[in-house]
Amino acid sequence: MTKLRLAIVGAGPAGIYAADILLKAERKFDVSIDLFEQLPAPYGLVRYGVAPDHPRIKGIITALREVLDRGDIRIFGNVRFGEDITLDDLKRHYNAVIFATGAIRDTDLDIPGIDAVGSYGAADFVSWFDGHPDVPREWPLEAASVAVIGNGNVALDVSRMLAKHAEDLLPTEIPDNVHRGLVASKVTDVHVFGRRGPANVKFTPLELRELGELRDVDMVVYDEDFDYDDAARAAIASNKQVMVIDRVLQSWRKRDSVNNAGGSASRRLHLHFYAKPIEVKTDASGRVSALVYERTRPDGEGGVVGTGELREVPIQALYRAVGYFGSPLPGVPFDKRHGVIPNREGQVLSKDSNQRVNGVYATGWIKRGPVGLIGHTKSDAMETIRHLINDQGTWWQPADPSEAAIPALLAERGVAWTDLDGWHRLDEHEMALGAPHERARIKVVPRDEMVTISRSTPDR
Repeated sequence: MTKLRLAIVGAGPAGIYAADILLKAERKFDVSIDLFEQLPAPYGLVRYGVAPDHPRIKGIITALREVLDRGDIRIFGNVRFGEDITLDDLKRHYNAVIFATGAIRDTDLDIPGIDAVGSYGAADFVSWFDGHPDVPREWPLEAASVAVIGNGNVALDVSRMLAKHAEDLLPTEIPDNVHRGLVASKVTDVHVFGRRGPANVKFTPLELRELGELRDVDMVVYDEDFDYDDAARAAIASNKQVMVIDRVLQSWRKRDSVNNAGGSASRRLHLHFYAKPIEVKTDASGRVSALVYERTRPDGEGGVVGTGELREVPIQALYRAVGYFGSPLPGVPFDKRHGVIPNREGQVLSKDSNQRVNGVYATGWIKRGPVGLIGHTKSDAMETIRHLINDQGTWWQPADPSEAAIPALLAERGVAWTDLDGWHRLDEHEMALGAPHERARIKVVPRDEMVTISRSTPDR
């Protein structure tokens, strides 16, 4: 039976699903898979990109854990591709590689003043409140009035975390340093801006509904945003998700806080539709002081056009949540415009000649961009795996495909990698930290501490 030694770079849902699909589907080859992850813990954006008060979404981890715990996939955590292990190393020890590195940077927003002090990318803030080991432990939360630009789920996550009272996050796995930071937050008003109307938002009904359930937070919407045109009414009538979103928003219009007309809560969350960001104004010290936006209107076809009317909202901080963007990998083709690895159905293409690069594949957001949910990730992986299997004649011919080669290589280079048993130790440690406080877990944040716990043994 032909041996297939496969490397997968990235241990988030995309990488784990690709490994699982191959192992369950393939019968012609003797498959051996090694999963490489730059962080000491697996699960990618499910662990480090989902707000801690979303236990239902984090239930995905249970399914991912079941895949890893079968024991037929080796995981090498705390290993940086391009530094600790290279593409040439993979060619020497594997038949092929799948890159599943996701998209973790913020997409740029090209408007004047966007780089002012107090202007942040949402992805960086999400990494902070999720306890990512490679971001600063502190986050500046001195602003009373904050703008969030975007109408997707990330924008709502950021807005909710800013508006929510810190003590209401204690039942979650929020890291201690994040809780301390949010306790000290001076926020009173969070303004969310989207350039299109309520019938065109990208967030899901569940995310939206949860906003309205925040304790001591008034939801503020504006009647002028609900003068629907025929296209919006048609979208509400024909799409169940849009209908539910409209129903939630309409219920908020009946509250006392509508149009900022006197809610009693200590914090307010404002939703501004038909608002296209134009400029971030700054004060004399270069700090964010206001957002200027242009009022838009429906164009009759589901889009919007500018009205020329400019409005200004005083703020002291701004978060752009307009999308994620992939990062280039050493030695791997990269499309700078779209933030993805150029590919045809997961088969990686050279940047210049658009020809297939033998042995190199992609899946997940680094393949198709940051769109779609978990179901898309699975179908994405199936497509890539199908091509990988069919491309047997173009696989690499590794000089040393032995499974002992990678641990030896990493040890020689002094890489303190973590394995599946190490993740179990870290997982149990975090849950033990949370138990006395009746919390599911308290995340360990420093990378070196994560590695030390993962690599410890009972007799040490």
